[in-house]
Amino acid sequence: MNVKSSMVGLLPYQPGKPIEEVKRELGLEEVVKLASNENPYGCSPHVKEAMTHAFETIAIYPDGYARLLRKKVAEHLNVEEEQLIFGNGSDEVILILCRAYLESGDNIVTAAPTFPQYRHNAVIEGAEVKEVPLQNGVHDLDAMLDAIDEKTKMVFVCNPNNPTGTYVDEQAFKAFIEKVPKDVLVISDEAYYEYVTQEDYPDTLPMLSSYPNLIILRTFSKAYGLASLRVGYGVASKEIVKAVDPGREPFNTNSMAQAAAIAALDDPSFIKMCREKNTQEMKKYEDFCQKNQLEYFPSQTNFILIDFQRSGSEIFDFLLKNGFITRNGEALGYSTSVRITLGMPEQNDKIISELTKWLA
Repeated sequence: MNVKSSMVGLLPYQPGKPIEEVKRELGLEEVVKLASNENPYGCSPHVKEAMTHAFETIAIYPDGYARLLRKKVAEHLNVEEEQLIFGNGSDEVILILCRAYLESGDNIVTAAPTFPQYRHNAVIEGAEVKEVPLQNGVHDLDAMLDAIDEKTKMVFVCNPNNPTGTYVDEQAFKAFIEKVPKDVLVISDEAYYEYVTQEDYPDTLPMLSSYPNLIILRTFSKAYGLASLRVGYGVASKEIVKAVDPGREPFNTNSMAQAAAIAALDDPSFIKMCREKNTQEMKKYEDFCQKNQLEYFPSQTNFILIDFQRSGSEIFDFLLKNGFITRNGEALGYSTSVRITLGMPEQNDKIISELTKWLA
């Protein structure tokens, strides 16, 4: 049996190497994973209690509508419940949107490099992917506008962008969406929203009333620390959500994940703590780069992409042998760079110390 032609040659998503695998391969006793932009501080202590209660209903199918979580998120964002669609991570919401809107002959517009799942899901649906190179690590919105044509169905803006950590400011985003044709969806992927500290970062939620073609994506996998539970969501007009919801799997977010996400929203102090610590730890990496005259992109996320002006594989392998799993820039479009997720303070101190020795 042959798969459809659009699947030929596609590779599954490649996550960072598992800790136990690295320990076994290299004979290391301690390995720190700083590759997948997870929250090193875990999740709110409220989450464990909520999941313990949810465990009692593990034999029962979850609420496919995610009613309680839907109510909680709607109140948190000050939107209507019918404006929300939940996914098994925001990755699944991307899949649902592509399934609902794309077919052979259509195209999407994205930056390059950016989160690879935009391309991946569009290709599966038989759509063309028009990639516009970043400018100094930031989306080139003018060039993305020029790339839109009569066959364009959606434009993805990863903000802040993965893998660079850069962001599009509010003025630029508003000017952009104002010029995008109204029949083209603008998808603002805000997976790292909770880490952002810049005051001119776009406040997109109020824009929903003015731009019915806007879709906002957010997740509980990053700052909320629920990566393994897989809960993400989209916010859009009621009309868009109603149109795409039939493409969602019946029970796509499980009961424990829903309970955990509700509990996580009940603890804003945890997010505040994570953002503050992230900002403090980011300064260590920035100081390290400046001291060693290394180029990097100023990041509004919990990771930093550093250009070492050598093969990304060389840096990646060096760090791996010293017990640190990072992300090789060669796989991210930056062949002489490595992307490092910010860890606990002592982990950041140690990896910076190892890199300092290596540079010397």
